[in-house]
Amino acid sequence: MSEEQQVVVVGAGPTGLLTALGLAQQGGEVTVVERAPGLQDAPRAIVYHWSTLDGLDRLGLFEAARTAGFLKQDYAYRVRRTGEIVEYGLQPLAGRVKHPYNLHLGQGALARIILDEVEKFPNVRVLWGHELVGVSQDESGADLRLSSDAGETTLRAPWVVGADGARSAVRGALELGFDGMTWPERFVAANIRFPDDREGWAQSTFCVDEKYGAIIAKIDESGEHGLWRYTYMEDAALPAETVTERLPGFLAKVFGEDVAENVELDAISPYRMHQRSASTYRAGRVLLAGDAAHATNPCGGLGLTMGLFDAYALIETLGAVVVKGVDDTVLTSYADARRAAFVDKASPRATANKQLIFHSGDPAKLDQDLEVFRRMTREPELAADVMYFTKTLESPSLLAR
Repeated sequence: MSEEQQVVVVGAGPTGLLTALGLAQQGGEVTVVERAPGLQDAPRAIVYHWSTLDGLDRLGLFEAARTAGFLKQDYAYRVRRTGEIVEYGLQPLAGRVKHPYNLHLGQGALARIILDEVEKFPNVRVLWGHELVGVSQDESGADLRLSSDAGETTLRAPWVVGADGARSAVRGALELGFDGMTWPERFVAANIRFPDDREGWAQSTFCVDEKYGAIIAKIDESGEHGLWRYTYMEDAALPAETVTERLPGFLAKVFGEDVAENVELDAISPYRMHQRSASTYRAGRVLLAGDAAHATNPCGGLGLTMGLFDAYALIETLGAVVVKGVDDTVLTSYADARRAAFVDKASPRATANKQLIFHSGDPAKLDQDLEVFRRMTREPELAADVMYFTKTLESPSLLAR
């Protein structure tokens, strides 16, 4: 049996759900297909850069997201070897942009907020527990073979969006390249609760050290002292199943043994890091977005940032094609613009961030890198220019070209 709809989105993470919501708000008919039985809540992205918040606002999601999470402006680099602390914030953006702050909120919580909004639209349905097992296409559309507990079924749509993560079944079915490299180290993301308020620590802190480097960020205000994310790097040859046994040792080197012994572990997720991009983000009737299109290490929070900007661009371009009948060449513009944003900007910056935090063995190079942030504390114009980088990852309107 084959069913037909205007758009099928594969993947019910924030990128896929945002795309579905934006299309539905324009009147498009969308089916979201997700392999998992429901939303996933493993430790994932938690920081939404100021530059992404305008898009959440346009989609009617910002207020709910702000209520569920919290807004913050502070950053700090802490050099473990020397004890130097360089603190700066987003305050120089005030008066220049609508949202001069970042939003901190667990990725799963944002997905829930988006899904709650999606479910208000009768022109969207979500098929949970449906795994993509095949894709074929012709000049007028694509056929997706799905497998579920009820058996196999086929969906046909003029347009398909693959937003199903770095191991994308959509990308794999199309045999598209995923060029780049995998970092030799393992990253570990741990959600933890401290025994105190972490007074004196910025809510986004980068601990700079070759062995005990870490990214430390507050996720939410839950519990007595809030939930925090502690992300660090270890030798990938170590057994992943014993990662919890090694965590206290890393914490002790950064916070001291007294704190480490009293940290409560809420969740932990070891994973490999990549710098990769699909060879194209459009293959006929199929478009890629989010981690299905590109994968990056988490230093700087640019992975989900790129996914959100992909969704915003797809909402504009695919919405224009599906709802308004605009020529589909604009979707090629989408594919080219989003790939360039990742390959030329996001991936190099994430790589540089990783080098600074985790590979800072050259004192002269470290001093040179930190000098920019030292200057930002006393030069607001420079600070604003540096912090505007994430806005450059968003594609300007592709319909105006």
